[in-house]
Amino acid sequence: MDGTFASTCWECSTTCGSLVTVADGQVSKIGPNPNHPASKGAFCVKGIRALPEWTAHPDRVLHPLRRDGERGSGRWMRISWDAALDEMADRLAAIRTEHGPLALAGAVSGAFFSRGAVVALLMRSLGSPNWMINQDLCGGCRAVSDRLTGLAITGAEDIDDTNCALVVGRNPQAADPAQWMALKRAKARGARIVVVDPVRTPAAELADLWLRPRPGTDVAIALAMIHVMVTEGLYDRAFVDRWCHGFDRLAERAADYHPAAAAQIADVAADDIVAAARMYAYGPATFVSGHGIDAFSGGVQTFRAFHCLVAISGNLDRRGGNPRIKKPAGFRTYLDLLHDPAFRLPHAVEVRTIGADRFPLWAGPEGWQTACHNPSVIEAILTGEPYPVRGLYVSGVNIAVTYPDARRTLAALRSLDFLAVATQSMTPTAALADIVLPKTTTLEEEEVALQPGGPCIGFTRAVLPPRGAARCDLDIATDLLARMAGRGAITQNFLPWTSQRALNEFLLGDSGISLDRLMESGYAEFPYALADFESQGFRTPTGKVELYSERLAALGLDPLPAYSRPRRDLAARQGDYPLMLLTGAREKTYHHSRFRDQAWARKVSPDPRLKIHPETAAAHGLADGDWVGVEIAGGSGDCRLKTQLTDAVAPGVVSTGMGWWLPEAAGPEHGALDVNINAAMSYDGPWDPAAGSTDTRGLPCRLVPVSVG
Repeated sequence: MDGTFASTCWECSTTCGSLVTVADGQVSKIGPNPNHPASKGAFCVKGIRALPEWTAHPDRVLHPLRRDGERGSGRWMRISWDAALDEMADRLAAIRTEHGPLALAGAVSGAFFSRGAVVALLMRSLGSPNWMINQDLCGGCRAVSDRLTGLAITGAEDIDDTNCALVVGRNPQAADPAQWMALKRAKARGARIVVVDPVRTPAAELADLWLRPRPGTDVAIALAMIHVMVTEGLYDRAFVDRWCHGFDRLAERAADYHPAAAAQIADVAADDIVAAARMYAYGPATFVSGHGIDAFSGGVQTFRAFHCLVAISGNLDRRGGNPRIKKPAGFRTYLDLLHDPAFRLPHAVEVRTIGADRFPLWAGPEGWQTACHNPSVIEAILTGEPYPVRGLYVSGVNIAVTYPDARRTLAALRSLDFLAVATQSMTPTAALADIVLPKTTTLEEEEVALQPGGPCIGFTRAVLPPRGAARCDLDIATDLLARMAGRGAITQNFLPWTSQRALNEFLLGDSGISLDRLMESGYAEFPYALADFESQGFRTPTGKVELYSERLAALGLDPLPAYSRPRRDLAARQGDYPLMLLTGAREKTYHHSRFRDQAWARKVSPDPRLKIHPETAAAHGLADGDWVGVEIAGGSGDCRLKTQLTDAVAPGVVSTGMGWWLPEAAGPEHGALDVNINAAMSYDGPWDPAAGSTDTRGLPCRLVPVSVG
């Protein structure tokens, strides 16, 4: 049907409101929806260019494929959906019979979108609690800290009404257009901007105060800011007395990090830390956080320090501060599905989730999304410990590229008894599959989801019919599950919905929000009250904001935030590895590993870049645009990147992005072991003791010559 339709782009977690125009059965234009309460007219090139070109790409996977030759040979046979799903059912059922249900696992990006919940519930239906998500590498430490502390603020920042935005480890200009537009509006009306980041991002250039810490030391700055606020009486005493648990012990811990001590740790000026604390105390103030403080083995405690700062400052659930995430009564999120007892396996099964024994706040029944510890799953595939994992279903994620130690991940994929991948393009992960299934894109799918920044319920409209034989995740999973049931190979059907529409209506429940209303505007706002702590409470053991975490204490972990030197830095920042590597730099053009096969994107960003200070480059005999190899202390190999000389990074620090692969390169790796920083990284720890996350930033590295040709 032709016309212009209100929708929501969900190519990333920003989920900007969109207006999609369809003419003659094709998308002719995608642009921002200026009325959307969360994005307020913000949008980016990925929604404008990448999404329609991904949908119409000439090399898109449009039909089920069976490999025709050795795994990774690149030879495929087109088959029907019946043949593909029957073979999947036969192979998965055989593994289940021989090794038990726990030998089956899933992999997906996470439960922020419906595909994550669908894959998780599919695995549970087969009797396995094992599914992998990407958030141990991005956002997981923040989420675990948020739950432990009890704030419930992730994704909710009221920048438009703030007097001070504290931006830590976040590059909104590239990562979040709605945040970036809001920060510029705030600056224009006189709000203060404080940025903590080792890289001079556009936000740092906008800032009134920029603190440039040594990578991995942000927690010391946060604790020093807490110390200043406590000693100068700048904290909210009434809120602390009524709603915070462990304030005296937090104040005692923060006293060890007075500004002079923190300055020595973080290599920033003590006066700047004091100034940052005072600016933030002049509220309302909002905390804007990002991947930069998440990608460390101490990420949970770093976020805990900043979350404690939010709590004692009085900026929790305050206009201009950090509103708490709320939802309409009767509405269910995808996380609600995962934690609903009606959709759970027995506790005795869930505690056997891979990684739950070591990281119970991440994996298993008490975990944030209940997912596995990814490196431990790779280990189980390769070694059979703690038990064998022999069958894997991957949907919408390219783990061969996005997981650290790409060589080990590829070896694990090759060793599986059976691998099926649902995808839109032939990625390095799909290239190793036994069966490849064609997935719909977000122009062909319907989605409803909570958008805390609105707050509102957002709606993604299927403006096009599925191209070729593509199917959405739910349709794939329910058809497969029916075939598994016919083979007596399921435990319980946790996917009772017959269509995506039925699932969406289930999520809306008795919220009073109808699909007709959503289809008309693309969103639905709902009543929202601030500071309703008496009625909402805090989901912690004490029922308060836990500055001192009783859950961490019960696990034998430090209940208070503290600085621990990045553990890879302890042994390696010496002569052999003289530089410090930051990874995860965002680009407007790509989202993780996606869109590398689009000509416009490659024209804008044709090569993986290594940002390097001119002084550092000169010391290594490098010029702008030279190719250079990167080796990381304790890493698994090397990769090659193209230098970009800039003083945005400090001397001795180099920075790069992630997700690079080359569709035109030889398969099955397609460059995943060549231009992909994860080919040079390790995934074997050290790990955050609460979240199981590994260090992917602040890594000691060295540059080595490479041959290009």
